[in-house]
Amino acid sequence: MSGRDGYGDIFSGHPRANKRVVPTVTAERDLVVEDAASGFCGAVVGFDRSYDGEFVKLEDARGAVRLFALREAAFLIDGNPVTLVRPRAAAPKQPTRSASGSTRVEGLRARVARTSRIWVEGVHDAALVERVWGHDLRVEGVVVEHLEGLDNLAQRLTEFGPGPGCRVGVLVDHLVTGSKETQLTTGLGPHVLVTGHPFIDVWQAVRPAAVGIEQWPRVPRGEDWKTGICARLGWGTPQQGWRRVYEAVGSFRDLEAPLIGAVERLIDFVTEPEPCEPEP
Repeated sequence: MSGRDGYGDIFSGHPRANKRVVPTVTAERDLVVEDAASGFCGAVVGFDRSYDGEFVKLEDARGAVRLFALREAAFLIDGNPVTLVRPRAAAPKQPTRSASGSTRVEGLRARVARTSRIWVEGVHDAALVERVWGHDLRVEGVVVEHLEGLDNLAQRLTEFGPGPGCRVGVLVDHLVTGSKETQLTTGLGPHVLVTGHPFIDVWQAVRPAAVGIEQWPRVPRGEDWKTGICARLGWGTPQQGWRRVYEAVGSFRDLEAPLIGAVERLIDFVTEPEPCEPEP
């Protein structure tokens, strides 16, 4: 007797063995689906999660919102069963701008260091410059060094010997008319550029709002400025105060304009294409 006589195709197996494949659909926002069990029809407006699992929020035409568990074949689209899944979180976008606001160079390999240098007065100045302009400096191959005090500038310049293509840019705190800093940085030659800001210390070049204060307190002349600032703000020791200042700076937007302009001019100065002349 034929396998098809009155019994169907005996080689096809039992109908229940041929399980219907239910497609999986990503529950994008505004996708309209129907809950197969209740008949509630609505658009996807969000998701929720509890100890029971994940749920999709559906909003019907009247504005009613209900939660439904994301179970297999629990929903219908155009009358056909589907399994809804939550959309995958989009990968975070890589920043296209550096902390200084310049275009970020992806896959950066630091270039060989230039002969020219940027010098700053102290460790805190160097740290803030690196925090904001570090990417730019590595792109350009510029090294930042600290002088451990402006009083060392003359000796360092004698040792370095600035010349064509071997320039020095100097960032100075409290560079105002008549100050000691101005006197120490005058007449240094065409291969040395001194820029600076009017603030007593580089801390003060950080915008008060960035560190959560209305303004920087006044510290009387003769009192250590950092110690006085920390005492008046309740920041503890200068070391603890510095951590507050440093962590508050995320980009150039957290700095005052005079410091931003001063550093930008120094970078331009030491990266101008000018070949070093060979020594005689």
